Amino acid sequence: MPAAAPAQPSAPPKLIIAISMDQFSGNLFEEYRQHFTGGLARLSNGVVFSHGYQSHAATETCPGHSTILTGSRPARTGIIANTWFDLSVGRSDKAVYCAEDETQPGSSSGDYVASPLHLRVPTLGGRMKKANPATRVVSVAGKDRAAIMMGGPNIEQTWWWGGKSYVSYKGVPETPLVAKVNASIATLIGQDRPPMELPDFCTGKDLPISIGAGKTVGTGHFARAAGDARAFRASPEQDAATLVLAAALIEDMALGKQAQTDIISIGMSATDYVGHTYGTSGAEMCLQLAAADRELGAFFDRLDKSGLDYEVVLTADHGGHDLPERNRQHGAPDAQRVTEALAPKALSDAIGLKLGLTGQLIYGDGPAGDMYISKALTASQRARVKTEALAMIRAQPQVEAVFTAEQIAATPAPSGPPERWSLLQEARASFYAPRSGDFLVMLKPRVTPIYDPTKGYVATHGSPWDYDRRVPILFWRKGIQPFEQPLGVETVDILPTLAAQIGLAVPAGEIDGRCLDIDAGAGDSCAAR
Repeated sequence: MPAAAPAQPSAPPKLIIAISMDQFSGNLFEEYRQHFTGGLARLSNGVVFSHGYQSHAATETCPGHSTILTGSRPARTGIIANTWFDLSVGRSDKAVYCAEDETQPGSSSGDYVASPLHLRVPTLGGRMKKANPATRVVSVAGKDRAAIMMGGPNIEQTWWWGGKSYVSYKGVPETPLVAKVNASIATLIGQDRPPMELPDFCTGKDLPISIGAGKTVGTGHFARAAGDARAFRASPEQDAATLVLAAALIEDMALGKQAQTDIISIGMSATDYVGHTYGTSGAEMCLQLAAADRELGAFFDRLDKSGLDYEVVLTADHGGHDLPERNRQHGAPDAQRVTEALAPKALSDAIGLKLGLTGQLIYGDGPAGDMYISKALTASQRARVKTEALAMIRAQPQVEAVFTAEQIAATPAPSGPPERWSLLQEARASFYAPRSGDFLVMLKPRVTPIYDPTKGYVATHGSPWDYDRRVPILFWRKGIQPFEQPLGVETVDILPTLAAQIGLAVPAGEIDGRCLDIDAGAGDSCAAR
């Protein structure tokens, strides 16, 4: 007779730790899993959903983070992109950053006042605090939008990397603890950083890739000159600093040491900066993931010494796509960069020339995603511009699909396995009418929406394809019985799964996710405790 599965932990954990590794795709997890020996190895031996999905089309940082601890897709959270356009906003800059309050005087989407204003739904921490006001909610991240979207508005402390130090909302001063951590980081940045030593399993990736104008990637080992805070950000050093601050906050606030369950969300942002700056398949990403594994191991070891009973979930806000120059060398000859003809300004100019119209006609944040037609036009002019824009875009060979707002709005909210959704269903999961564009552009697979990599980032994400949608979802707690589920689930399933662990009721009609049973045996972890 087969042995029964060991009993799962029966009492709620005292601390929930929700970690997002920005741009940690399912592909990266699978490629490097065999090499993990630290914190990621620990999580890989818990409950593993290897085919988690950021199921929506807008696979960007802000929408992705808005799903992780709300149980809701961007259509419900309202976070449809990192940046959208509000052509009625009372400032000259019509772009709106997802984590700003655009009503603040003198603000712009590039010089903004950070705020959770646009998040339309509560986070898990907010729901926990509503059920028990004694709950402490904390969020710390390498990006403001990560900290804000996972932490929400009802929170004790929110901190993010502000470029030279960890900062919080306007008017929130440094605490003594944060000041101490910031001083240590300033000392670190003020010193030269020697090149990191490559692990043996990274040496095969240490190959230069030319992207033009004398610029190469692939062989960076994160050497940094003293004072270079930008290089600090796009390196393993930033994640290490974020985890140090998170551990210090847990200890300083005695999170998980009282009667109630507390929660901290942690946004590890360096993987995304490394992916954008160097791509996902070179020595840089290999070093970054080896370091993230090591630093997470040190973080968990520090918590273990305190005797905390904690439960961890780790996932990502989106995946990522390597630069086309390396993809072409690695058996993908159709990998390419997008034509600048699809840039909103280029489209606007071409349409204006053809129709005899002047001024900016089309607004957008790049060659793909939501695009908006000027509201300064008459209804007849808007209709002509829309017809011409759709025809021009659909004629481009790099374009897979263009959907109008009317098409998307008429599509029912998607259901069923996320790996089987159509592009239109993915678009519907990202659609919120008051913020979404007049039409949505989707590029073909393997088309990178960066025209010129010599002037900035070399690789990115944001597409509706699985290399950008698929992410790992890993649960771990001491005593949990490991198992692996390769079938598709969604990041919106995380909130109801964790809520069940602490006996928190969440009305099904308020979220899009479902509880995942993470009891390996006959028991049901989704049953009310």
